[in-house]
Amino acid sequence: MDSSIKSYSEAVEELENIVTMLQSDKCKIDELKGYAQRSVELIKFCKTHLTQTDEEVKKLLESIDGE
Repeated sequence: MDSSIKSYSEAVEELENIVTMLQSDKCKIDELKGYAQRSVELIKFCKTHLTQTDEEVKKLLESIDGE
């Protein structure tokens, strides 16, 4: 995973920028592969982050029930 991704918000923002670029007439066909690869990295990062957050929230809720 790319260590330059610092937060979920940054990853989503970059994905939004990629989508905007792909929808514009400025996107060159030669750049599509790079955008696709970066998008996959960002989506994997977001998925991992969401999964970890979900697990942490579930643990917190379980700790409340256990008290």
